[in-house]
Amino acid sequence: MASLLDARPRSGAIPRRVHLVGAGGVHLSAIGQILLARGHLVTGSDLARSDYSERLQGAGATVYQGHAASNLGRAELVVSTAAAREDNPELQAARERGVQVLSRAEMVQWLLADRSVLAVAGSHGKTTGTALLAQMAVQGGLDPLVLLGGDSPGLGGNARDGSGEHAVVEADEYAEAFLEYEPQIAIINNVEPDHLDYYGSEERLRAAFAAFAERVRPDGLLLVGADSEGAGAIGNARRAAAARVERFGFVRDAEWRAEQLRPNDLGGLDANVLLEDVELGRLSLRIPGRHNVLNALGALAAAMRAGVDFKRAAQAALDFSGTRRRFELHGEARGVTLIDDYAHHPSEVRATLAAARLRYPGRRIAACFQPHTYSRSAYLLEGFRDCFEGLDALFIAPTYAAREDPSAGLDGAALAAEITSPPARYVASLEEGAALIADALAPGDVFMTIGAGDIDGLLPLLRALLEAQP
Repeated sequence: MASLLDARPRSGAIPRRVHLVGAGGVHLSAIGQILLARGHLVTGSDLARSDYSERLQGAGATVYQGHAASNLGRAELVVSTAAAREDNPELQAARERGVQVLSRAEMVQWLLADRSVLAVAGSHGKTTGTALLAQMAVQGGLDPLVLLGGDSPGLGGNARDGSGEHAVVEADEYAEAFLEYEPQIAIINNVEPDHLDYYGSEERLRAAFAAFAERVRPDGLLLVGADSEGAGAIGNARRAAAARVERFGFVRDAEWRAEQLRPNDLGGLDANVLLEDVELGRLSLRIPGRHNVLNALGALAAAMRAGVDFKRAAQAALDFSGTRRRFELHGEARGVTLIDDYAHHPSEVRATLAAARLRYPGRRIAACFQPHTYSRSAYLLEGFRDCFEGLDALFIAPTYAAREDPSAGLDGAALAAEITSPPARYVASLEEGAALIADALAPGDVFMTIGAGDIDGLLPLLRALLEAQP
C-alpha cells in the first residue's frame, strides 16, 4: 500500500475530480460528503454496497461496486483506504496515469489545512468522544467542520462542513493515520494494546501515540485520560518536555475531575465537574456507563478550552443521544430489550456490560459476540477469557475477518472454547445463532449484539423469530 501512495506535498486547491477507493467505509464516505458539499465531482468504489456508499450516491457521487481500472474515469486525485491492497487495479491505474494518490489521513489533513483542529484519539471511546465534542462545538457556536468514525444522530451523520475556524476530527491510530494531523487541542482518552496486526508490538503502538502527542502545535493543549496508565505516561512525558498538558478523569489530582457519579432518570449518569478543585456544575448524560462520563469529560475540557462556555457544553452533553452502534437501543421484541454495541476489545466489552448492568439492574442479560479479526482474538486472548463475566448467557459468532486470513490467529470457535465464565456457545452463522438465541430468551431479558463487524445483522433475524413465537 505505502508504495502506491504519492509523497508529493498537499497544498493549494484540491482538484475538482476526486475518486475514493473504499467509498463505502465510514471515513472515506465522510471525506466524500465534504468534497461534494464544496462542489467537487466525486466518484468511488467498494467491494460491497453499504449505507455510507448509498448516502454518497444520494448526495451526487457515482459509486461503483467492485474495483476496476475503468472506475477512475477522469479523476485528478485518488484517495484510498488503508485496507486497499497493493494490487488494487484502481491504485495501479492511477499510478500508471500519473494521478496523485493519497491515503485517507493525508486527505483529511488537506481538508483541515486552514482549520484549528480538535482531535480525539485513544484506544477506546474515540467515536463517542468526537461526536460529543462536535455537538458541544456546534451548540457552542463554533460551527466546526466535523469528520466522524461513526454516525451521530445529533449531527445528522458522520460529516459536517461548517464554516467556522475549528475542525473536530476522530484521530484513528490504525496504520498511524493520526500522525498526519497537527492539532491545536488533542485528546488521548486511553492507550491499551490493539491493532498489533499492524504495529507488531505494544511498544510500537505506545510510541505512535507518543508521536501523535508531539504533533500538538507548540501553543496547543494535550488532554490525557488520568485514569489510563498509558495515556498518563504520555502526558507526563510531554509535560516534562514543557508542553501544555491537562488531565481529566476520576482521580483526585486531575485538573478536570468528575465526582459523585449517580444514576439519573435518563438512563445515564450525573456527575459533578470540577476544574482545579473549583466546581463548574453538573454533567448529565443520557448514554450509560462510567466510561461515557470520561468520554464526555474529555470532550467538555476540549470544548471549553476552544471557547465554549460550560453551560452550553453541558447542555450539548445532555442533548447527546449517542452514536450508531454504541449501546444503540433497537427497541423490544416480545418483552426482550434489544441492544447493539461496537465493542471489540476486552476493555470495551467490560465497560459495555458494566453499563448494561447499571442501566438494567436485576434483569437477565445475554449477548452474542462477534470477534473482529483473527489476530485480535489471539493477542488479546487473556482479556477475552474473562471480560464476559457477569453475563447470564453468551454466544460467539464466526469471526469477522476484515483484512485477515484465518491463519492470522484464533477463529470464533477456538475463542469460544477458551471462555468458561459464562460458558460460551459457538454458532456457525447469524441464522443459526438467531434460532438458538430466540429459544433461550424470555420476556424481561436484555439481549446485546457486540462486535465491530456485521453482527448487528443478527438483530432483525432475532426480532422476526421472537415476534413469530406463539
